[in-house]
Amino acid sequence: MVAIKYAFAAAACVASTAAIEVSVSSSGGNATGYGQTRYGFLHEDINNSGDGGIYAELVRNRAFQYSRKYPVSTDGYYSINGAKLSIQMLDEPLSEALPASMRVKAPKGGGVVGFENEGYWGMDVKQQPYSGTFWVKGEYHGHFTASLQSNLTDAVFGSTKVKSKCKTGDEWVEHTYELVPTKDAPNSNNTLAITFDAAGAPSGHLDFNFISLFPPTFKDRKNGLRVDVAETLYGWSSVIRFPGGNMLEGNTNRSYWNWKDSIGPLIERPGFAGVWGYQQTHGLGLLEYLEWAEDFEVEFVLAVYAGLSLNGDITPEDKLQRFIDEALEEIEFVRGPADSTWGSRRAELGHPEPFTLEYVEVGNEDWLAGGDKGWNAYFRYRFPLFQQAINEVYPDIEILYSGSAYDTSSPGNYHPPQNPAIGDYHPYREPDDLVDEFDLFDNQTVRHIVGEVAATFVNNGTGFDGDLHPFPWWIGTVGEAVSMIGYERNADRVLGTFYAPVLRNMNRWQWSITLVQFAADPALTTRSTSWYVWDLFALHPITHVLPVESPAGYGPLYYGAGTDEERDGAMVWKGAVYNSTNKADVPISVAFDGVKAGTKAVLDMRTQAEGNPWAYNDPFTGVNVVSTTTEVITANADGVFEFSMPNLSVAVLDTDVSSAGSSSPSGGKKHGGPGHKGHGRPGKPPGFRPKL
Repeated sequence: MVAIKYAFAAAACVASTAAIEVSVSSSGGNATGYGQTRYGFLHEDINNSGDGGIYAELVRNRAFQYSRKYPVSTDGYYSINGAKLSIQMLDEPLSEALPASMRVKAPKGGGVVGFENEGYWGMDVKQQPYSGTFWVKGEYHGHFTASLQSNLTDAVFGSTKVKSKCKTGDEWVEHTYELVPTKDAPNSNNTLAITFDAAGAPSGHLDFNFISLFPPTFKDRKNGLRVDVAETLYGWSSVIRFPGGNMLEGNTNRSYWNWKDSIGPLIERPGFAGVWGYQQTHGLGLLEYLEWAEDFEVEFVLAVYAGLSLNGDITPEDKLQRFIDEALEEIEFVRGPADSTWGSRRAELGHPEPFTLEYVEVGNEDWLAGGDKGWNAYFRYRFPLFQQAINEVYPDIEILYSGSAYDTSSPGNYHPPQNPAIGDYHPYREPDDLVDEFDLFDNQTVRHIVGEVAATFVNNGTGFDGDLHPFPWWIGTVGEAVSMIGYERNADRVLGTFYAPVLRNMNRWQWSITLVQFAADPALTTRSTSWYVWDLFALHPITHVLPVESPAGYGPLYYGAGTDEERDGAMVWKGAVYNSTNKADVPISVAFDGVKAGTKAVLDMRTQAEGNPWAYNDPFTGVNVVSTTTEVITANADGVFEFSMPNLSVAVLDTDVSSAGSSSPSGGKKHGGPGHKGHGRPGKPPGFRPKL
């Protein structure tokens, strides 16, 4: 985990050249219209960011789920003591949703046999309680042994005996247990092993399904989130967009993200043919997403399937009502009273209180997958029918259009968002392009979210025809900061800004630019360079944008300002220096209207110490290339704050001095921790092999 370093410096050294003078008015401007400016992220299960990522389940392929696209297998499992492992389709499966199970058959001679699971490229083992479960069919007299053990040595870190409940073998029986290791494992090359004595099984075999193991979870939520990964996102984010993204659309209109398949008991969830190269468990389902937002104390944008899938399947108008009805039922599940049809279903699942839902997005990137036909269908009938149906039942819900005022398909096929809908803009850009878009929303009349944004391509690169950069890198991060300041200057038109994609498992991924990287070993959980700037801006929220003037205009210094009514009217200035002349420091003076001499403010700055625009935080070195300096400065005799910013730097000036060195006001905690060196590279960790 890369470290955050706070340096409390003396007064900033102001260069001898004339300062860029910035004046901030105390009135005028515009209220954001949405409370504090929102910074958040899109989550979908890309890069094993859900299964094998923030979803805390440790066992891979726990229920042998499959689809036409991803055949059933025993992937992730290895035999112990010669047991034969095979997939069975029993006449009486564990559930209709989980028809496949794994048979463990003892070799001749019997003995103690079983299987082990390697997890998602390893398992982290600590002296903490693990909650396990597995289902068994078949008569067995004796006990099972569940163990967490090394995959490299004979070390067993913890084990427990589980008495068999399989008396007759006529039905599936659940077995639960708690396992507390007696020592920490030195690395994450570990497995979960389940064994039994074949002498107690008259048939010589047993059938297993839904083999699960959870460590402690974020806020102790059952079926919850992985603690270290969740904590990297908790505190600074104020809004989440889910469940996608391309995941929402699915590969075909028969395999879209069906919310009804994602709720209820885990053994009743069939899983989902994911769009990123693997079957998804649906363990992280709709209710889990809602509880995630609840535990983070943030708002959310709920996306509903709109009849278009990634292969170009377009639902015709006379077939669309089914999906409109499903969207209305989904909304009722989220926010309906406990005595409504779907609200009562939510209550049955343990959450009688409705969730607060104010924003619903219809579809995702409908201008992309279906091309002109999909875009025209969205404009002509799909979006209007969804919008009308939702607003008739829920007139208070704001509807989001899955395109923006800047999305075009082919000439003459331009369909801007239909007022009063909110547009959704997705700029994956070169850093220079993000800077060029600083004033993009200055004269825009249609409200938007920036639903997905990141600096992904190097300047003068080849875009999506080339390779993404290996990690978020410093000049890209500063380019993002410039565009974010531009969005915040127009906060009356921009509801919120969402980084995407947000998480990446370093062992299996499709998209390299992500806010946080991780692996089975928590020591590799890494906050990218971009994380430090997104966190910085979230540390210092504003609720009212103020007019800002400077004779210097914009560039190389880009800036905006406002006040935060939730912090007693704190005045906040945000700035970024992008490619200053000769890479020189930029002297700055900021005058807040009404601020008197001697007023103190926090200057919170992010820089790259070596001035290397290509620097990035690499999980395998543990080095944090971002320098964080926080100092309290004092307004001069004229009530002006003076300081300087290096080339390629981002800073916030905030008159709320209590914000010095703290994390986001919503989270109330500090981020960071010691750096650690990793032990592998993308792909299977070195030495990770099945035990013989």
